[in-house]
Amino acid sequence: MSANQPTDLLGRIYAEWTVEFEANPEMSLQLLRWVFEDWQRATTEPEGVTYQTTSIGGVPGIRVTPLDADPAQILLVLHGGGFALGSSSSHRKLAGHLARACGATAFVLDFRLAPEHPYPAQIEDTLAVYRALLADGFSPADVTFVGDSAGASIAIASVLRLRDEGEPLPGRVATMSPWLDMENSGTTIETNDDTDFLIAREGLQGNIDRYLSGGASPTHPLVNPLYADFTGFPPLYIVASDAESLFHDAQRLDALARAAGVDVTFAVGEGMQHVYPLQAGNLPEADQAIADLAAWYTNTRKDN
Repeated sequence: MSANQPTDLLGRIYAEWTVEFEANPEMSLQLLRWVFEDWQRATTEPEGVTYQTTSIGGVPGIRVTPLDADPAQILLVLHGGGFALGSSSSHRKLAGHLARACGATAFVLDFRLAPEHPYPAQIEDTLAVYRALLADGFSPADVTFVGDSAGASIAIASVLRLRDEGEPLPGRVATMSPWLDMENSGTTIETNDDTDFLIAREGLQGNIDRYLSGGASPTHPLVNPLYADFTGFPPLYIVASDAESLFHDAQRLDALARAAGVDVTFAVGEGMQHVYPLQAGNLPEADQAIADLAAWYTNTRKDN
């Protein structure tokens, strides 16, 4: 672990986890999953938001409804956790803050997890929900894909697959601390090691191995969107911290999408932890990140 000391709640949570990971190197995957449910501790309970455990398109999850939300608008939220960890419960409160700020409803998917269900199960579940929403009468322009970390990869890959199959695309895609590089080659994994209290190359590789246990190539464009052609991609929002180990992924995504003519907004948090918007209600920078994302959301809706 870094010799630096965390200065925010999320950093302290990550540092606490790291102590346990280092003390228990043979920790089981099930125990890791229980640990990552602790993510929700970083987020306050948003006011004026209700939750319903349900399913859409046969995929379980949590429906998030701010009291003043427009029921015709929905955020399809894909949680992080390396494709193997995390859940709708770990991200329920973050989705509540996002939905309330955007004036929309949300659905946090419990997509199938690796290695029991490797790629492309996560994308298939995402598309099942999206197609069910359209069948229920939602306009594609009123559906927004939102993903953090590995969830950002799922969000992007799902939209790329929709485009390749000639289906209607969602109105926009928002990503937080995107993790896209399944070759584990990002330069900031090393250069930001002292300031990131969670991400290490070895942990990334373990989740890559789980995700690709079905034999998929780490350079397939839907596995690793850094190999994708982004032509025709909808407006894209990226928020990441310059101090996190995966910052290089966000930088490369920004450059790749811009080169393809995508309308990209790249917001950089200074000195923050991985997926720092999780600290909504507990950290002014997290609240500002959500407000900025919501302003972008509103502006892109006006442009449709």
